[in-house]
Amino acid sequence: MHSSPNRGLLIAAIAFCLSGGLFAQGGGQIHGNFSMDGQLYNDDEQIGAVKPPADFGLNSWTNLNYRNGPFEAGLRFESYEPALLGYPAGAAYKGTGIGYRYATFRKDGLEVTAGNFYEQFGQGLAFRTYEERSLGVDNAMDGVRVKFSPDTGIYLKGIIGTQRFAFDNGTTQGVGIVRGIDGEISLVQAFPRFFTKLAEKGNNLILGGSFVSKFQPDQDPQLELPENVGTWAARGHYTNAKWDLYSEYAYKINDPNGSNNNIYKPGQALMANATYSTRGLGISAGAHTYDNMVYQSDRGAPTLFDLNINYLPALAKQHSYNLPATLYPYATQPNGEVAYQGEVFYKFKRGSKFGGKYGTKLTLNWSGAWSLDSTATPNDTIHLKGYNTEFFTMGDRQYFSDFNVEIRKKFSANWELALTYLNLVYDIETIQGKAGEPVVYANMFILEGLHNFNDRNSVRFELQQLSTKQDHGDWATALAEFTFSPHWFVAVMDQYNYGGAVDTEQVHYPIGTFGYIRGGSRFSFSYGRQRAGIFCVGGVCRVVPASNGLTASITTTF
Repeated sequence: MHSSPNRGLLIAAIAFCLSGGLFAQGGGQIHGNFSMDGQLYNDDEQIGAVKPPADFGLNSWTNLNYRNGPFEAGLRFESYEPALLGYPAGAAYKGTGIGYRYATFRKDGLEVTAGNFYEQFGQGLAFRTYEERSLGVDNAMDGVRVKFSPDTGIYLKGIIGTQRFAFDNGTTQGVGIVRGIDGEISLVQAFPRFFTKLAEKGNNLILGGSFVSKFQPDQDPQLELPENVGTWAARGHYTNAKWDLYSEYAYKINDPNGSNNNIYKPGQALMANATYSTRGLGISAGAHTYDNMVYQSDRGAPTLFDLNINYLPALAKQHSYNLPATLYPYATQPNGEVAYQGEVFYKFKRGSKFGGKYGTKLTLNWSGAWSLDSTATPNDTIHLKGYNTEFFTMGDRQYFSDFNVEIRKKFSANWELALTYLNLVYDIETIQGKAGEPVVYANMFILEGLHNFNDRNSVRFELQQLSTKQDHGDWATALAEFTFSPHWFVAVMDQYNYGGAVDTEQVHYPIGTFGYIRGGSRFSFSYGRQRAGIFCVGGVCRVVPASNGLTASITTTF
């Protein structure tokens, strides 16, 4: 990995533009935001929390953006003094410096960005750079991006550069160079004469395709590794008043790397989603398969969180409740999985037998993921392809299954309740890497309630219970949040492992929070215990260590 070049000239140029633009005739606009998360740690032998040498962790970010007509520039100032425990998901962050800076110019359908940028082609099977701050994932590009729309309904993109790898008083970049092009066309917008009838009925069809390539020199003394690894993808998206259909396919040439044991097998991915919605009814279904689709700009990246070129979304409901979200969330298996998901939403009308005075909402959701149907290739000493697969065919091992039902009903002007049931199958050995651990079979019941005392004050509560004979046994969570509009809120929560071993695992994890909101600013303070586990967003997860202490968070926008 190599450090970013000296950015003093760029910073000075941006500062000049900011100061000059403020006083220029016609002016410009400056906007941005600030956020900070700090934690003061305590030792807690009962939950395995160890106070770090510095006693305190701090993550903070400040974004400044300036815009004047067709010109836009900005930067992000970051500080990790030191970083919070368990943060980020991949390579270490430390120190203080500039983590993101860019300049953009737009004119006549052309947009040019120099510096850092985030971009995505389609759903990301071939290319996606993004920031998920809660996970500590940031694979921003550092280079040049060009966007051009030659006519209505036609969109073209081109990118080249390196990726953010870590942070050491400023960003460090990966050694690989990423290049890519993407094109998309809306047939109704681009050719209105030929698709008039289609447009009149609210239909639209968008077709797209992309090609991405990474370059990294081959310095392996034993293997002949491809220095240029390309991935192409094609997609289609059809919409009308009731239907939304999307499908995307990606193919990656052989890419020997640390995650696939240096095999020379090509990778491929296919995803398809369908949604039907009308008043009071929504139905969605999805399916995908991923085979050998780890795609990183450094074949020797230390973890699967670092330098990812693409993104493989999970087909699993993103639960917001404490127990399902923190104990057994699903993480995408990029080297091989077949997954399905379906959901039905129905709202019983007001005045009906089940709807009552205010109506009733019912949601049924199911998702499941399996291994690929694959067979190891015997005596594979020449082609080194590793294994053969049956495309989109499930293997014998089930990674995950989540069936959940939610009934949400408003009983009066002041009371609303929601009852949720979940049935979970979770291959903890594969998903969390706990070797030798049995598959977890769990049932959960969750009751959520909201009571409005008046227009300004309310209380929301949750009662959660999880039953399982595997892993750490049974759990329970109780939560109450009090809101005193428009400024104050207070919350208390306790997570209790009452089904674990009496001496070592039957532990309470209480935490209390209070906060203040004013305009675009939010201040919150909490004190208590945090259980060790994993935290996931969109199928990407990071390990969260056990901790005990005081946490302060500040966010503001301007």
